[in-house]
Amino acid sequence: MTTESDRPVPPPASASIIVLTLAHRVEAELGAALAPLDLTVARLALLGHIASVPGASFSDLARMGAISVQSVHTAVKAMVAGGLVRDRTARAGSASTIELTAKGRRLLRSAEQAVAAVDEQLFGSEADLFRREVGTAIAAAFARRNAS
Repeated sequence: MTTESDRPVPPPASASIIVLTLAHRVEAELGAALAPLDLTVARLALLGHIASVPGASFSDLARMGAISVQSVHTAVKAMVAGGLVRDRTARAGSASTIELTAKGRRLLRSAEQAVAAVDEQLFGSEADLFRREVGTAIAAAFARRNAS
């Protein structure tokens, strides 16, 4: 017969492990939602940075995305080839002015709709209470950070 004292005790809650576990779920859901748009989460982030920071340099974009400048160059080159962005001053040794094209802006709007659907699925009114509370807390913390 098993007694209360024989049951394993769950490990203490770790904010790091909880956030990491949730992040993996969010990334998987976002990846699935963005796949039909031929986008990855990383590529969406880069498009968003380009759209929100006019005149950002390759170095700026690398810092914002926590990736290497070489990775940004590679990604931007692919996005230029796909007609999503243009580099107005693409010359060796000169600063670049990277901006979204009309096609890139349309793709970003479609991606934003996909992100909103994932947000609703994972953190919206039909999600479990824990995820709703986490989503609300994250949004509130971000709003407070931006207000100050």
